[in-house]
Amino acid sequence: MANVIDSKQLTDEIMRLKQQRNAIILSHVYQPPEIQEIADLVGDSLELSRQAAATNASVIVFCGVHFMAESAAILSPQKTVLLPEVNAGCPMADMVTAEALRAKKAELPGALVVCYVNTSAEVKAECDIACTSANAVQVVASLPSDRPVIFVPDKNLGRYVAKQSGRAMHIWEGCCPIHNQLAAEDVLQVKSRHPGALVLVHPECRPDVIELADHVASTTGMLRFARENPDGEYIVATEKGILHQFNKQCPDKNFYPASDKLICRDMQATTLEKVLRSLQTLEPRVTVTPEIGERALKCLERMLAV
Repeated sequence: MANVIDSKQLTDEIMRLKQQRNAIILSHVYQPPEIQEIADLVGDSLELSRQAAATNASVIVFCGVHFMAESAAILSPQKTVLLPEVNAGCPMADMVTAEALRAKKAELPGALVVCYVNTSAEVKAECDIACTSANAVQVVASLPSDRPVIFVPDKNLGRYVAKQSGRAMHIWEGCCPIHNQLAAEDVLQVKSRHPGALVLVHPECRPDVIELADHVASTTGMLRFARENPDGEYIVATEKGILHQFNKQCPDKNFYPASDKLICRDMQATTLEKVLRSLQTLEPRVTVTPEIGERALKCLERMLAV
């Protein structure tokens, strides 16, 4: 009972300070359930930043990882952006640096660079156009056919896009370690226990896993599919934190993780205590320099124009 009381007290104090600070709390769908429950908005990273930018909030508390908070800072340079867990990073985003990308661009003069939003602001500033997992195929298909394309940093998403679009690309050798560790055998084991379940797969997964999918989509796309589809059972091949939203939005349906290994420690590091502390101190702040921010914004705006 003490933990319940403590949790309620924490939540009450977070809500009080949120009003006092004129803050908005954003939560990615991979965050712990208690974080999702206190958030004003829950969803995919870039869409959260876009929605927050459209509000009159002075402070954005981004319950996610560093590149997500950077995107919020790029789209809302006048707002204070807080990342409750300062060490919450993204291994995939760390697999490409601005310096390494500049070297690759020098090898391929005239190449257009497409970056997944799961990249740092410095990398976005070196790119021509961004993409999300939901619109990556559309973005790549919009590019001139006579220019080479570099796709960073996720090789699995890149391969999926190349297959769907028919576009040859120079694909970076990065990946999401969480999605990349999932094997077809893992999915087939769960499928053997739930033979009637449809398989929902994130395109950051390996090609052999994508081949088993009934539907390939971003996190938002997966949730939409489950809401609108009449089938009642689903195997979910993405980070387990999303199961909270599946169960909340579709309480009459059953969802099974494709593997118990699908846990991102960075995403799970946010706690109520850290959210409260960030509102109390207005730290840790995430900022982007004006020069990097302006260039990265152009990369994002080109995507939004497609």
